[in-house]
Amino acid sequence: MMLSYDQAGDGPTVLLLHSGVCDRRMWDPQCDDLIAAGYRVVRADFRGHGETPADFTRPRRPFEDVRDLLDHLGIERAVLVGSSFGGRVALETAARYPERVTALALLCPDVPGLEPGPALRAFGAKEDELLEAGDVDGAVALNVDQWLGPEASAEVRTRVAEMQRHAFEVQLAAWALAQAAAAEEAGTEAPEPAEDATGAEGAAGAEGAEEPAEPALDLSRIQAPCLVVGGAHDVAEFRTAAAGLPGILPRARHVELAWAGHLPSLERPAETAELLLGFLAEHRA
Repeated sequence: MMLSYDQAGDGPTVLLLHSGVCDRRMWDPQCDDLIAAGYRVVRADFRGHGETPADFTRPRRPFEDVRDLLDHLGIERAVLVGSSFGGRVALETAARYPERVTALALLCPDVPGLEPGPALRAFGAKEDELLEAGDVDGAVALNVDQWLGPEASAEVRTRVAEMQRHAFEVQLAAWALAQAAAAEEAGTEAPEPAEDATGAEGAAGAEGAEEPAEPALDLSRIQAPCLVVGGAHDVAEFRTAAAGLPGILPRARHVELAWAGHLPSLERPAETAELLLGFLAEHRA
């Protein structure tokens, strides 16, 4: 499956990878600034988000989807900018295909192997409970409250809610169809939705079927320069993961934003754009 995408501008390629509660529209505030600075900007929707359908027919490997998109567009090397789940996909892509990544900018990234603590597990359990009860609005509100920091305006909260609701609806509908088809073939009743059938951030997993076991990633293979951004109002697991990456990645530096929650590019768009442009200017290919 080819991810839905859009692109604009000329120059070195910057590929923007969205968080699990959003879709590629989350980058609207930064796109014009990146294009004006002389970059070719590509945005993609992961499976079950935005304009990309959900697909439960095979295990998800989002890093392969990113590689296939780069191949489709004839892009040999790119800067990867990822938010949360998009940050995890950026790391997985860079570790597997290091020759294709010129730089990484990770905003409050999920990190392979991150273990949720009690609070994050409780969030995931509550989300599952709401979705199993058919309360999509409640699950959307839960995610908005969980992932947006104190700087988020009412408009931003509405935009995130719209993106999250769309993802839930697309993924739940696709899961129901897939399970009904499987049940009909097997002559049994369709099971309840699985915990990973929806696109929640961090604790509850991202879109798609569960990934098969993979060999442990060697993130130290990533030689590209990396900016790791944390948020002082983010949940503890993501703050710790962000702060720890410079101890793993040879060319990484960490910045924690005192005002930020989990989605700084939406909470203070102009400041985030300035931070990204400064980093990209230092490492322009």
